[in-house]
Amino acid sequence: MTIRAAIPADAPQIADIWNHAIRVTTVTFNPVEKSNAEVAELTAQDCLVWEEKGNVLGFARYFPFRGGEGYRFTVEHTIMLHADGHGQGGGRALMQALFADAKAAGKHTMFAGCSAENTGAVRFHAKLGFQEVATLPEVGFKFGRWIDLVLMQKIL
Repeated sequence: MTIRAAIPADAPQIADIWNHAIRVTTVTFNPVEKSNAEVAELTAQDCLVWEEKGNVLGFARYFPFRGGEGYRFTVEHTIMLHADGHGQGGGRALMQALFADAKAAGKHTMFAGCSAENTGAVRFHAKLGFQEVATLPEVGFKFGRWIDLVLMQKIL
């Protein structure tokens, strides 16, 4: 299992993972697929990948939680795995590396915003030490329905 910094050449595989989630799940509320160019730009910003034999099976990245100087120590993250990557420990390894990277960058707290329909993500984050701090009712809309967002927080 290799966890490493993403590079622009990873963009097509990351986009495939992300766009699959956009098309068929409520993991993300975003209905607009990502282009390879957009993903390549994001990979330059605190993005890690899990690679096996040249194949990207998952990615994780963090980014500012909110704008403004007072929030500079707080980040939010995204993690997504290829369908073939679930249950192999790659997600946990990605997150452990992301925690270490964020701590080294001076970050203090990390948030996860999980679709309430994605109970697996809520359980996954709880196992990593995230605590549920709020449920925001009906803030997401996808596939013709309103979806709650579960906010979870981990002090790094």
